[in-house]
Amino acid sequence: MRPRTDIGTPGKPRFYGIHNIDKLPQFGLLSDDEQFALKVVGRVLPFRVNNYVVDELIDWSNVPDDPVFQLTFMQKEMLRATHFDKMADAVKRELPKADLDRIAREIRLDLNPHPAGQMTANVPRLEGEAVPGIQHKYRETCLVFPSNGQTCHAYCTFCFRWPQFVGMNDLKFATDESARFQQYIRQHTELTDVLFTGGDPMVMSARNIARYIEPLLEPEFEHIQSIRIGTKSLGYWPYRFVTDKDSDDIMRLFDKIVRSGKHLAIMAHFNHWQELATPAVHEAIRRVRSTGAQIRTQSPLIRNINDRSTVWARMWKEQVRLGCVPYYMFVERDTGSKHYFAVPLVDAWEIYQKAFQQVSGLARTVRGPSMSAFPGKVAVEGISEIRGERVFVLSFLQARNPDHVKRPFFARFDPNATWLSQLKPAFGRERFFFEQEKGTHRQHGVRQERRVMNLKLN
Repeated sequence: MRPRTDIGTPGKPRFYGIHNIDKLPQFGLLSDDEQFALKVVGRVLPFRVNNYVVDELIDWSNVPDDPVFQLTFMQKEMLRATHFDKMADAVKRELPKADLDRIAREIRLDLNPHPAGQMTANVPRLEGEAVPGIQHKYRETCLVFPSNGQTCHAYCTFCFRWPQFVGMNDLKFATDESARFQQYIRQHTELTDVLFTGGDPMVMSARNIARYIEPLLEPEFEHIQSIRIGTKSLGYWPYRFVTDKDSDDIMRLFDKIVRSGKHLAIMAHFNHWQELATPAVHEAIRRVRSTGAQIRTQSPLIRNINDRSTVWARMWKEQVRLGCVPYYMFVERDTGSKHYFAVPLVDAWEIYQKAFQQVSGLARTVRGPSMSAFPGKVAVEGISEIRGERVFVLSFLQARNPDHVKRPFFARFDPNATWLSQLKPAFGRERFFFEQEKGTHRQHGVRQERRVMNLKLN
């Protein structure tokens, strides 16, 4: 582990939410209408920002168009007009908090809070009972949601896990204190990868993170080859790895994981190159890499934030220069404010292709645009014309059924489609090949997602 360089001492992060947003100095730069809209939307969707984001990442001379501002500050259009008007009316009438909470929950339940079977088909069972706080969707990989990691240094306005942060406890993922998730991992020797996610595990103390990870370094977990940590902290609070009081303890833990023979991958969420531009993030990346950990980067393609090929090309180039590995371009999931952030699949593919053309082979590790749908991660490989029909060429990068991986399939071209459930099979077929199986895939797969989409549209 290399010692840190001096980048100053920022102290503890200062957080701003709806309850104290008026104390943020830059809040006064917004118009009265913008301030009111933020407070209305923030009653429904989670809002949290910190001093690093507002002082070092956002260009306030470019607000509201600044991408990091869009990434963290609520806009009126992030709620549909009927939802916004309903909550705005309640706020103007100064209804009691209980009434505001009831209205907020009604709206939230209309926003498809847990897409792709997260609360049902992804939750494994041990001795007939659900194991809290983990998901096992793909054979080799298990997701763990630490109970103390169910928040973030700041909240992304597009986040598909927004229910974790708004008090919808019945829709929340979190481990209990029984460590049953470790028992599940121990018994399932087909697992090779464990991904700690949230929220953000890096909001936890080094001691708490170690409580989750260090048991996996023991011989009984020899089948676990890779430990991943999904985090936005490099983008939102890089001081976590540099000047926080236990940042050196974090580095020692990372070093211990690598020395144990496990591969440690930090799955870093960077949504725009602006998040890679500060001395603090450069130093954080350097320190993490000095432990032997690898940093892989990923982001959804988000309208109003990064929906241009030049943004992605610049971001990938900078990530490679800093020693990170571009990993995924995702399609914005069908939840929350997708109507505001979604990009049609045809545009997503064109942005990906044009960005891909602008970078060297070292950055062409990135895969996408990929939809994390119920049956698996579906990539848009391209657009072609076959037998006179224009089609999307698709394939599974990962799937519930491993036999589906990298089997090309085709969907009718639809210039407006933004998600798998909106696509129809090409060449007159009634179903995609993976919908023809009996059981789970047929009962809960793309057909179910289509039904949800139709209900929302109607």
